[in-house]
Amino acid sequence: MIVITGGAGMIGSMIAWHLNTVLNRDDLVIVDRMDHPDQWQNLVHRQYAQYLDKDELFARLHNASGVEAVIHMGAISATTERDFNKLVQSNIRYSQQLWDWCAEHGVPLLYASSAATYGGGEQGYSDAHDAVATLRPLNGYGYSKQFFDQWALRQQAQGRPCPPRWYGFKFFNVYGPNEYHKLRMASVALHTFNQFREHGTMQLFRSHLEGYEDGMQLRDFVYVKDAAAVVCHFLQQAAPSGLYNIGTGKARAFRDLATAVMHSMNREPSITYIDMPTDLHGKYQYFTEADMRKLRAAGYTQAFHSLEDGVRDYVQHYLMQPDPYC
Repeated sequence: MIVITGGAGMIGSMIAWHLNTVLNRDDLVIVDRMDHPDQWQNLVHRQYAQYLDKDELFARLHNASGVEAVIHMGAISATTERDFNKLVQSNIRYSQQLWDWCAEHGVPLLYASSAATYGGGEQGYSDAHDAVATLRPLNGYGYSKQFFDQWALRQQAQGRPCPPRWYGFKFFNVYGPNEYHKLRMASVALHTFNQFREHGTMQLFRSHLEGYEDGMQLRDFVYVKDAAAVVCHFLQQAAPSGLYNIGTGKARAFRDLATAVMHSMNREPSITYIDMPTDLHGKYQYFTEADMRKLRAAGYTQAFHSLEDGVRDYVQHYLMQPDPYC
């Protein structure tokens, strides 16, 4: 049995998709708390044994047996969350409780960290453990992920109880099916599709940083199917415990992403530029690019979708279909 927290979220439900369709596994326990009224649709195509509310999990784990792994994707993932007390409870304390249970019961733990831990990228994007202490996240969400990463590394360094294998995944800019409940926090790919379909143009942020043209802010965009495949690789294959980037290793511009979406809709692109919201000033990454050497050294050899191929699959096989859910 595999427990997936955040299993009704974008990445969690796509990990369940990979387990169902690629690995033929349906002995899954999906754990979440759905805040959006349509989020349940992320699960309608999935096969799983049980659904639990996030507050039910630890009572069920108390006498549980046969848990093969815990895949912990559940979190407050909004980079704009200002209540740090909420981030502490959801992103730190809940994760620490799962760590302790996995350590006590000898169960591997695979959890979601974030590229938001890298902040503005001044220290680069290496997932080497000796670089973690130098990072300076730009928002409370990023810091909550950084805090847990550092805490996990301390448990290991100080010889405290740890899961037999543990992996923290620093997801870069993930886009793809089943993100529809994320609203403002959804990917620019989804926003482009919706805006272009409704208004005939896509609005991108003007640049407020010298050296970057409007729309040419760069991110490492990774298709959610690739992100799920990496997580499931670590479920199957033993590798050194620790932190791993999940990106493509190739930064692309927001303008490239928006253009790819509009081309996938078989229409001529149209982009307009708007000022960045004030709540993002000083908290916005202008460049991210995952260092992928550690992941490759851990034995992951599969190719990642190019931006154009991933967007085409997303738009044509999901967003343009009557049922967009994977």
